[in-house]
Parts: sequence; C-alpha cells; structure tokens
Amino acid sequence: MRPRVPWMNEVDDAILEFLRDLDVDGQPVALKSGAVHYNLVTEFGMLDKSLSTFSRRMTTLSDAGLLEKTESGKGSPYRITDKGRQYLDGDLEADDLELDDG
Repeated sequence: MRPRVPWMNEVDDAILEFLRDLDVDGQPVALKSGAVHYNLVTEFGMLDKSLSTFSRRMTTLSDAGLLEKTESGKGSPYRITDKGRQYLDGDLEADDLELDDG
C-alpha cells in the first residue's frame, strides 16, 4: 500500500501514474505540466482540475524528489524519478515523503 502524507492529493497520484506509464526503451518521458494537464483532464477526463493546480502539484512533487525537472526555469518538463516509482510501488515509508520546510 502506498504511504499517505498530508500534503499529497489525488492529482499527485494521477500525475505520477501517468508519467510512470510513459517511457521509451525504459527511459522516462519528460512532459510540461500543460501536456500532463491536457491529457488527464481533456483527453481522458480523469480529473477536473486547473492547469495552475497541475503546475503547483508538479513543483511540489519535484520538491519531494518524486519528479525531476529536465531543464531549469519556469515551464520546464518533468519526468518521474526512481523515488516516484518506489512511491507508486508502495516501497517507501511516509517519512521518506516529508517535504523540507527550509
């Protein structure tokens, strides 16, 4: 079972699962928040959340080490990390997901 921490929500799981399932020859695909939002909201109708929510959540997931930016700067693409895959597989403890407040 996946660990749950107070800062995580349903958007986080959807983002991570979507990016986990996208890879080419075992390499994770990197997408901008707009592309993830478009697919999960418009194409698949899985969530009814704004683009700004996706942008915020992807930044938070990156801060927690579950996603990583592939470029510096605003609007950078993100890809899932090994830690993100471990979270989805239930191989992390809740303590491993705490955000650094500093």
